[in-house]
Amino acid sequence: MSDIPENGNQMDQWNSVMFLYDSALKEIKTKIDILNGEFVHIYGHTPIEHIKYRLKTPESIVKKLKADGLEVSIDNMVEKLSDIAGIRIICSFTQDIYQIADRIARQKDVSVLYVKDYIRQPKPNGYKSYHMVVTLPVYLTTGDVETKVEIQIRTVAMDFWASLEHKIYYKFEGNAPDDLEAELKACADMVDMLDAKMFSLNQSILELGDERASG
Repeated sequence: MSDIPENGNQMDQWNSVMFLYDSALKEIKTKIDILNGEFVHIYGHTPIEHIKYRLKTPESIVKKLKADGLEVSIDNMVEKLSDIAGIRIICSFTQDIYQIADRIARQKDVSVLYVKDYIRQPKPNGYKSYHMVVTLPVYLTTGDVETKVEIQIRTVAMDFWASLEHKIYYKFEGNAPDDLEAELKACADMVDMLDAKMFSLNQSILELGDERASG
């Protein structure tokens, strides 16, 4: 990220960095809006239920750097953190997650830095989601600047579970009682079964529709 002013004060540097992350979010939002429209145009529907965008607050950035044992600096923020700009895509079924991720990864100006597939390999507490960190160029008058964005893709059921887990984590500062952790893990197993059942039900509905159309 070479467009950080070297001679400016900390506030100038901060504003420049956050402008790039905000612009990267706008770039990826446009790409996903187009992808969404393409699904509707070709298939008559879209697997994307809704999309959330966010920039980390200064407080969250400082807290994350300190938690990682890093000095609080703009250089560390840019180099070490990958989730300052974040987008969450909520879709209908687990199978949709990989289709969406593949379409994003195949964009010519999107580079995938790494993927964490917590669907095939859930966290011990049951957390499931598909994470990918990408870079994409923000086009400025001085040239293009590759900027990181974290993309999370999950089903509606996974997102509901993750929202509850997030509340519990912050309520107990990461040390929830064992019985709550066990209940949360049990809920994660139910979410998994629900996703599988809903996909199966949807397939049956589609097959029945095809039979009636051909009959």
